[in-house]
Amino acid sequence: MRMRMPGRFMRQLPLAIVLIWAVAAVAHPLLSLAPDRIALAQILAPPSWTLPLGADDLGRPVLDRLVVGARTSFLVGLGVVAVSLSLGALIGAMAGLSGGWVDLLVVRLIDVFLAFPGILLAIALAGILGPGLGNVIIALAAVGWVGYARLARAQVLSLKQREHVLAARALGARAPRVLMRHLLPLAAAPLIVEATFGIAAAVIAEAGLSFLGLGVQPPAASWGSMIRDGVAYMLVAPHLVLAPGVAMLLVVLAVNLLGDRLRDRLDVRAER
Repeated sequence: MRMRMPGRFMRQLPLAIVLIWAVAAVAHPLLSLAPDRIALAQILAPPSWTLPLGADDLGRPVLDRLVVGARTSFLVGLGVVAVSLSLGALIGAMAGLSGGWVDLLVVRLIDVFLAFPGILLAIALAGILGPGLGNVIIALAAVGWVGYARLARAQVLSLKQREHVLAARALGARAPRVLMRHLLPLAAAPLIVEATFGIAAAVIAEAGLSFLGLGVQPPAASWGSMIRDGVAYMLVAPHLVLAPGVAMLLVVLAVNLLGDRLRDRLDVRAER
């Protein structure tokens, strides 16, 4: 039993990190936080009992801003995945089911988006739309739908010749009904797995945009903007960069590990 506990603990650790992240994002209005309170007497204060993660260059508690930044990353991660998954799965599935010029047009559109680095397109869109949480979600979703569309199209192409799909179409079922009732439920597993990795990618992308000043604006907190503000004081107050950097590292790593575990669970070809 003693030998099994470390392995069991390590297996549950990613889930615990994600749950802490979600609880911090959802329940932070119920906590007595003061992320925007300026205290000149504690500028660049190191971690202590009263300030577990220290204070920033304006004397604001880093822990409070870290919790508020968790809400920003959580909303962006879920918002981007929800929009891009819905849009991409619908476009890709319709293209795979329709075939012909519709499929060709969607494939060429996907190729155009894949020809450019996604983060550069997101930066350009965020610059055009302007800073803000909603604009960040729109910019990242406008880039992220491509992967889901390509995956959904590939799944539909491999599923639409199955007997139950052919029978439904022979009985007069229209394309939307065939898509929603017979194809997308079978293609949901790989799309869900891809969505878990998309959450981690969205968290990193949001931090990058906020680091460049294209995300949420001050005094709102974001892990990316916290790292940007702390870079100038890295030698004298490294906790300003370490705290949000480690938080983002743990969240992204935990989400990716859960995605790997979910992929293994949903893989019907895996050995049991």
